[in-house]
Amino acid sequence: MHAEETLVLVKPDGVARGLTGEILRRIEAKGYTIVDLRMVTASRELLEAHYEEHQGKPFFEPLVEFMLSGPVVAVRVAGNRVIEGFRSLAGATDPTAAAPGTIRGDLGRDWGVAVQQNLVHGSDSTLSSERELGLWFA
Repeated sequence: MHAEETLVLVKPDGVARGLTGEILRRIEAKGYTIVDLRMVTASRELLEAHYEEHQGKPFFEPLVEFMLSGPVVAVRVAGNRVIEGFRSLAGATDPTAAAPGTIRGDLGRDWGVAVQQNLVHGSDSTLSSERELGLWFA
């Protein structure tokens, strides 16, 4: 059986705070497989392609600027229902509202800045996963 794959990004805030290892530990503890991993200094072009569905929205430019602010760890993760499972493991987008036990609920908080710094990104569908993995692991 072919395992589903997803893209997980440890965002610049997670890398800067030294949380990459803890985030990867939680992914592995859940039983998912890390297939590929790289630390990337993302280009504007990569980030604009990654967040293309948000172009024109007020938070687009602050989001791209935040993602340009430091290195990102891109992770190809595999497992049965991994897209849904990682998004559950990550928790709600807003760290203040994210449930305890989730990455964002345990490790994130609102820093009072223009863009939510919420530690991780996970693809939201198989279509997004295929597109995003193609961008980050070309």
